[in-house]
Amino acid sequence: MATSFGSPLALPRFQLREVRAFLVLVAELHFGRAALRLATSQSALSRTIRNLEEAVGASLLERTTRHVRLTSAGEAFAAECGVALSHLARAGRAAVDAANGHGGRLRVGYMDFAINGVLPSLLQRFRSRFPRVVLDLEYSPSSRQRQALLEGRIDIGFVIGESASPRVRQLPIQQHAFVALLPDTHPLAGAGEVHLAELAAEDFVMGTEEAFGTFRRLFFPLCHGAGFFPNIVQEASNSSGIFGLVAAGAGVSVYADCARNAARMGVVVRPLAGVGERIPTYAAWVEDNPSEALRSFQGFLVDAQAQAPTAS
Repeated sequence: MATSFGSPLALPRFQLREVRAFLVLVAELHFGRAALRLATSQSALSRTIRNLEEAVGASLLERTTRHVRLTSAGEAFAAECGVALSHLARAGRAAVDAANGHGGRLRVGYMDFAINGVLPSLLQRFRSRFPRVVLDLEYSPSSRQRQALLEGRIDIGFVIGESASPRVRQLPIQQHAFVALLPDTHPLAGAGEVHLAELAAEDFVMGTEEAFGTFRRLFFPLCHGAGFFPNIVQEASNSSGIFGLVAAGAGVSVYADCARNAARMGVVVRPLAGVGERIPTYAAWVEDNPSEALRSFQGFLVDAQAQAPTAS
């Protein structure tokens, strides 16, 4: 059959209904049966297939009075169309899921105390309830997370301390007690608890101002109340570095009580006696964020808090 086609370099322009009709014909390999399934006439189906071939730029079928067979081009086209329709169906489901908060993507910021605390359990439970929401996790100090929220680079952050921005809403997640981190060879390592004043003459290992600035602003007033300012001899940008330096005997440190979940060999965790202050972890988000996945996560957090009151 001689057919005039457009340039093979031209962008194919065909309609979804033409592709669906073609795939029905591929399944039946009979114009009469395919036309019945499509509730159309054989002549209308023939025109639809000719239009499709014109748009594709290749003959997709070999037609005789007795048989209909796919050409090599038709076989390749049918295979890719099946994949494309499957992706389109999945795209439709994803759009509906995202619209009702059961799908989409949620960008989550977190810092050391959150990931060593209750956050992993919360994320596991959320994933169980909303398996089609994709969680993008990004480690960042609290101050950077607040900036990322305002700039729209994350949807929700897990931070310590409260935000000063009126656009940010916060939900308390966990209250951490202060604890002392001591080398296991330290004279106080065997004590049941440690008074902060007992550490006044010690060398301190601390997180850097950039990474642990919010924590330092909570901790330093406690030291002032105990009559000293810590002699910081080593700084680390993350918790692993703090633990490693303490284990190496570089100094002592003060951390959140979630240290028990991340403690390493050579480091002893001891409660700080007489310190009633707590380190608050909040979930924070910008009020006008339109993400439905965020709305689902907010509702989940509220439910989780109702079932398990804020713990220390």
